[in-house]
Amino acid sequence: MPEPDPKDSLEAATQATRSLQGLSTELTARVPQLLEAMRSVGTGLELHSTLDRICETAAELAHARYAAIGVVDTKGKGLSDFLTYGVSEAVEAEIGHRPDGQRGLLGALIHDPAPVRLADLTADPRFAGFPAGHPLMRTFLGVPIRVQGEIFGNLYLAEKEGGGEFNDYDLHMVRVLATEAGIAIGNARLYEAARQRERWIDGSVAVTTALLSGGDADDALAVVAEQARRLAASTAGIVLLPTEEGGLEIVAVSADSPSASLGVIIGPESPVVAKLLAGEAVFMDDSATDSRVISRLAHQFGPSMLLPLHSGGRVLGALATPRARGDRPFTETERMLATQFASQAALALMMAEAQRDRERLAVYEDRDRIARDLHDLVIQRLFATGMMLESAQRRSVVPEVQTGVGRAVDELDVTIQEIRTAIFALHQEPVEAPSGLRTRVLREINMAAVPLGFKPSHRFLGPVDSLVGELTGKNLIAALREALSNAFRHAEASLIDVVVDATVTLPDGRDAVRLSVADDGVGIPEGGRRSGLRNLARRAESLGGASWFGPGLGEDGCGTTVVWEAPL
Repeated sequence: MPEPDPKDSLEAATQATRSLQGLSTELTARVPQLLEAMRSVGTGLELHSTLDRICETAAELAHARYAAIGVVDTKGKGLSDFLTYGVSEAVEAEIGHRPDGQRGLLGALIHDPAPVRLADLTADPRFAGFPAGHPLMRTFLGVPIRVQGEIFGNLYLAEKEGGGEFNDYDLHMVRVLATEAGIAIGNARLYEAARQRERWIDGSVAVTTALLSGGDADDALAVVAEQARRLAASTAGIVLLPTEEGGLEIVAVSADSPSASLGVIIGPESPVVAKLLAGEAVFMDDSATDSRVISRLAHQFGPSMLLPLHSGGRVLGALATPRARGDRPFTETERMLATQFASQAALALMMAEAQRDRERLAVYEDRDRIARDLHDLVIQRLFATGMMLESAQRRSVVPEVQTGVGRAVDELDVTIQEIRTAIFALHQEPVEAPSGLRTRVLREINMAAVPLGFKPSHRFLGPVDSLVGELTGKNLIAALREALSNAFRHAEASLIDVVVDATVTLPDGRDAVRLSVADDGVGIPEGGRRSGLRNLARRAESLGGASWFGPGLGEDGCGTTVVWEAPL
């Protein structure tokens, strides 16, 4: 917890003493009240509550009906925050928007931060009028607040109680209070910065832990999006990965409501994409009006951070944390911490990629081992068995036996040819871009058969290749891969049935495609991990569909049936 700077406190006390020397006994009599006010202002370290306390204390000290603090933005051209005392919530709601400091008396005090005392602020040439619903104010006192020598904002007081004007005594008191307020605000800022760094560090640890705990790549991306959104206090957390065409595809979204942006591709013609893929961060005060943004998604967002995920000289993707329109811009500290978080997330992605490579290598090694065993053992034994049967056929004198043995030999020949075809397929590299959905589904089933030890059964209903679009098909394949992976890793199943049905109609009348993956395994235990099921649900909801699970194929419903559907 940061302690007040003794030098600043000494300067404040010295200034207070010099300000009070030679003044009347009236002001001297108010010194205990001033000291109590200074003690109150210095209590606590949370910034927003400190500002509220300064407003209330200043109003009581100067006997003002209203008080406010306008916090100057980082560019020094307007107000980033405006806190009030004496104005009810009903009146604030009637006024609507808070002042931005771009014009009027408040704007003038930003550009010329000096004490101002007015008998009638409405008569001042800098006055720009009150908005509808604003309470009537005449007398006015404004004093700048400095933090470590820089302007933090202004303290405003209005409507002296009793109908009088603010006098020299009030001005001196409030100036001393503003000095102490600057010290308190500085300490609160240090404390908030320390807490903020701690939260970002915890978020980075959460991402790394999620990856090292054995979660798959989709889980890691989802954790990155969720943590970035929480830490940046943004409307959404979005992870994008490069496409073969040079653009960026949205692969993970964390938001309050299901997002329709999952799977959206931002083309390489976007200036923002070019900067991100070059390893440069992009910061925006308003995404909706920024000329660099050409995505249709930008109109709903305000301040945004777009950060490259680069590690080891490679740009692995990008992280976006947009806030809602009208929200405050990101501070320099937030930008720095988010950039550091993005670097940690990039390292997590590299670890996920290495993990996928290890898993892929393990699959290839298994395929090679199975192919060798089939060629060196199974085929040789089948061939030897066929030769023995042919010898027995020649020695037999019973026609029925000769015919039966002949058919058995023919079946062995067919079996040997099928095994040789399977061996050839095991030695082939997976096709990266199959032409149709049916082909991609069969590929996933064949790939899953290697670790499972058996091939799942499958059925197709309706013309899936012609009805299912590319985006829906891509997400269906990802859902199938997730479901088969769960069945292999957790279900201990001996039977799996895959159904792709393109003849489904949703309750609202829309045509849809439904994927069902049923097994006879152990089912989903109570309290077990459900991150994979959440991934399935997010993918379906992003397309306007849904995902759920139910009883499986085993006796009495043992096992699990995972259902995933989306409109065509």
